[in-house]
Amino acid sequence: MSFNPFAVMAGRFRLIALLGLLGLVAGCQVRPLYDEASGTQQSLGSIAFSSADDRVELEVRNQLIFLVAGGAGEPAAPEYTVDLKVKSETIGVLLEQSSDTPRAGRVVVSADYTLSRTKDGTVLRMAHRQSVALVDFPEQEFAKLRAIRDAENRAARELAELIRADLAAALSR
Repeated sequence: MSFNPFAVMAGRFRLIALLGLLGLVAGCQVRPLYDEASGTQQSLGSIAFSSADDRVELEVRNQLIFLVAGGAGEPAAPEYTVDLKVKSETIGVLLEQSSDTPRAGRVVVSADYTLSRTKDGTVLRMAHRQSVALVDFPEQEFAKLRAIRDAENRAARELAELIRADLAAALSR
């Protein structure tokens, strides 16, 4: 049996790499996003949102107020403000060949928002999020309008949940 110096060096290298990896992992912190000790829930409850310009933006805004404050409404003296701009777009994606009319579509609701501290105006987070809801277009015009509205509402609720999670992550830092 012969002595192999490369095998000894490879074993030492593996041991050093393992110890280095353990050192990195030991520095990591894992904690719940909405932990009571972190104060994230209280910070979320002290957010005021900009006024809405249209129905879909109002739907997102109302859902956000409910999600961050737990139904308590907006605070009288907010610590943070969110400037929210929402737009909605309906796109027909499945065309009927004979009449060239869409039978199915997508409703895309997107938002640009800025989270800032009220007392000094410091911007904590700027982001763009969007949500997509699929919709079937019936033959009747009123039913088609109602289907689009329902899809906008679904997308607005989902978008509000995405924004809330993003705001919680920004405030927990």
